[in-house]
Amino acid sequence: MVSRARKHSEAGPVPAPRRTPESLLGPDPRTPDPTTAREPGATRLAVPVGLHTGLGCDAVGVPARFGFKILSRLPAKGCVYADSAWWWWLVPAGSDLDLVWPLPACYAPGAEIPDRGPRLIHRPDGTSPYTPPIPLYLLACQLTGTAPAWPAPPVRSAL
Repeated sequence: MVSRARKHSEAGPVPAPRRTPESLLGPDPRTPDPTTAREPGATRLAVPVGLHTGLGCDAVGVPARFGFKILSRLPAKGCVYADSAWWWWLVPAGSDLDLVWPLPACYAPGAEIPDRGPRLIHRPDGTSPYTPPIPLYLLACQLTGTAPAWPAPPVRSAL
């Protein structure tokens, strides 16, 4: 995962990844453990009652200036949260595997984000809280002027 070490942007501080070398030695850091203490000033996005989170939950955030553009262009929408500076989409856990989300987008494992009072602004019609990550990724790339990129599978010869 690429570090997003920028300290400030037009939309306020860019949330930093919360993984530490110590967390990589223990259980999978993508699996939230409710018994561990959270980073001060962080909150985990609450999934509304009745929605199924069998795939785990991570979140993708973008500065608020991109929020309405992305929301209006997505073919399917899950739970969307917003605060004064960022909009957050719930995605299945592991939606950052083999993807580098374009800056200024921020990937939040465990849907743990800075606590700036996010509120649910869109609830899906069905029982899934997730926004499909690939259309979200492609829109984030389009709006930031970044070419989508992911590793190609190895090419094998049958000769």
